[in-house]
Amino acid sequence: MTEETNSSTHPPLLPTTEDDRFAWLRLLRSRRVGISTFYRLLAEHGTAQKALAALPEVARAAGVRDYEICPAGVIDAEIKAAKAARARLLCLGDPDYPALLAQLPDAPPMLWSVGNTAILSRPVIALVGARNASSLGTRMARALAHELGERGYCVVSGLARGVDTAAHIGAIGTGTVAVMAGGVDVVYPAENEALAQDIAATGLLISEQPMGTTPQARHFPCRNRIISGVAQAVVVVEAAVKSGSLITARDALDQGREVLAVPGHPFDARASGCNLLIRDGATLVRNADDIIAALPDMTELVASPRRDLLSDLPPPPPERRSLAETAKLHDQILSRLGPSPVAEDQLIRDLEETAGNVGPALVDLELDGKIRRQSGGLLSLET
Repeated sequence: MTEETNSSTHPPLLPTTEDDRFAWLRLLRSRRVGISTFYRLLAEHGTAQKALAALPEVARAAGVRDYEICPAGVIDAEIKAAKAARARLLCLGDPDYPALLAQLPDAPPMLWSVGNTAILSRPVIALVGARNASSLGTRMARALAHELGERGYCVVSGLARGVDTAAHIGAIGTGTVAVMAGGVDVVYPAENEALAQDIAATGLLISEQPMGTTPQARHFPCRNRIISGVAQAVVVVEAAVKSGSLITARDALDQGREVLAVPGHPFDARASGCNLLIRDGATLVRNADDIIAALPDMTELVASPRRDLLSDLPPPPPERRSLAETAKLHDQILSRLGPSPVAEDQLIRDLEETAGNVGPALVDLELDGKIRRQSGGLLSLET
């Protein structure tokens, strides 16, 4: 970052008023501001209002001309749509924000929610699997979800066809959570419209996407990390080797969650991913008892204080870097990135630089549209 900041004397503040929440939304919805950049801007400027005021100059210093922050009218429209859908905004730091999700380094700053947010205070288990699930797979998902719900667990899934739908139906009577890839007011697939309404009546719909967003392919991996992030464990019922369910399982492993899988016939491609997970150490699931027995001690998961993503971020460099030094660092970063994602901490080690120097440079490059941040702290060149 090339501008002077006062982050050392003005720690970032969580939103406490409607104006604060409006500013948080406006900052996150501004062009080229991803989750990591959002947190860094807050850490450097203390409040979203101050970060918004500084953003055009930050973008100019990064080489972006005629940069404009998200218009206030866009946020007004989103809030109006949220009121129409009876959606509530959950900000990181709110009491109802999912406690386990808040501990992740790429936790969404805000979630739109429709329904009963108190349901997330119960122990949560994720059930995911194939969209083209077999009859046996959907029966298994429905039975597991029903029994887990009856025993006090909240079942979370992604509202997709197949296993996800069966899991939600099985737990509908006790309350289930659907993490949506688009806005909470846009049901996908459309055939699950009635199911989504039932979930909202007894459970909860959540999404990090703006209201009215139609889900795109890039939204589903982001949604998957939330499914695993809110849960103690992820159970895969049916999944091919290359499937979104295995992405969720990998997210779960990265997040320190338990991964369990229902075995299937070796000749059934829909079970190949589950069998692979079991071969590699995932707990084999026959019934709800197997799931409950494998759960980690909840007190260990939540014993550490809730991660404060704002104060944990490194402060900006105390002095300005020269233009030549900044350009050189930008070139070094770009030369080490490609289309395949690289972990940010690995990049910092490769550069033999400090996080305090590399972090602001990454913000500059993201605002300039040259790099792309992905879930899990991964970086790649923008294509």
